[in-house]
Amino acid sequence: MKIGSRGIFIAIVEDRQKACRSHHKLLPVRMAIVVFLLLACVFHQAMPSIARTSEPEAEPQIQPYPMQAMPRLAQAKRSPNSNTVGIVTGRPNATDFAIAHEISTVLATGQETGPRGEVALRILPMVGKGGIQNVRDVLTLPGADMGITPTILLERLRASKELGDISKSLVYIAPLFHEELHILARPEIRTVADLAGTRVNLGEEDGGTEVLARDILGRLGVKVTEINVDQNAAAEGMRSGDIAATLFITGKPARWLERYGREDGFHLVPVPYTSSLEEDYLPGTFTHQDYPNLIASDGRIETLAVGSVLIASNSPRTSERYQRLETFVYAFFSRISEFEGPARHPKWKQINLAAVWPGWSRFAPAERWLKQHPLATPDADSRAEFERYLDQSGIVPSATERERLFQGFLRWWRERRGR
Repeated sequence: MKIGSRGIFIAIVEDRQKACRSHHKLLPVRMAIVVFLLLACVFHQAMPSIARTSEPEAEPQIQPYPMQAMPRLAQAKRSPNSNTVGIVTGRPNATDFAIAHEISTVLATGQETGPRGEVALRILPMVGKGGIQNVRDVLTLPGADMGITPTILLERLRASKELGDISKSLVYIAPLFHEELHILARPEIRTVADLAGTRVNLGEEDGGTEVLARDILGRLGVKVTEINVDQNAAAEGMRSGDIAATLFITGKPARWLERYGREDGFHLVPVPYTSSLEEDYLPGTFTHQDYPNLIASDGRIETLAVGSVLIASNSPRTSERYQRLETFVYAFFSRISEFEGPARHPKWKQINLAAVWPGWSRFAPAERWLKQHPLATPDADSRAEFERYLDQSGIVPSATERERLFQGFLRWWRERRGR
């Protein structure tokens, strides 16, 4: 017999009324019966649903994350460093590392942050071995998007094809600063010629200093016994007399030289700017302002300098690396004036983003930015006039000599501007 919900409810009410009138002792028993009848009714009405669920059915697929979160997670898996740009430099005491660090510091400020505090762009200075290895890292290492390297080294690699046709696989973003050749020597070494036959430190093996210092000494006809130790070990060797001098190429002033003075018996040796060096190197000088502990107040020491450049891999336009570099260029170029303050490295005063590196291709977004934002510099305003003057004068210098002459003009212009 079917018992409807309404009938059960009426029965319960009547039963409770009778119980309250005459049989108070039987109330617990009757309440138990009522509860049993209620449970039976609920079970009876639930039977169809139970019957349907008794049929076998496919196991549901578990979704570990909300669907709306999946595109973001997938993108993060594809591009873990999509907002990070790496710059390969020299050792932490080198000028190029200091420049990269200041780029990182400045561009880290003033950016909008995402919901989890992420920024649009991060610059990561990467300590490299220097020399050819830094160029190789830019070409092959995924996180090494850019590198700072001497221009003469790149010219040699292009000629030798050691790393393939790098004029096609590399582009430049902007020429940077000049790096000077430093020869820190014992008291008895007065000239470069005095180094002949002595033990001379050329820094890290296969590093940029070793490659270029060996070339310079070779052009000057000076044969030395080469050793490769760090600068601290070289200084100790010079004190003991085991090492005559240590050579290194970096932008002045080299901060680590501040710990040494003339009272230590160390001094900087002048380097002659001979005709054998003019094609690839620039003239440079050290003054008391650069190294007050090593140079007298009215002293001036001649040396050589090499240009440096910020390079990048010539990646396809649709690649993530290309897009990261484009973001970097717009951020860096648009804030270049923030690097000119007195708290920044002195080499920033030499940097002219509009300068041209003859014979090489500039990164397309950098070229486009410069066309859209002409810089008020002598390079941008007077380069054409300078080239016209050379053509009319009949002077036909090599590309390197042409650039050297123009860089001399730039230095003259800046000195006059600083007066």
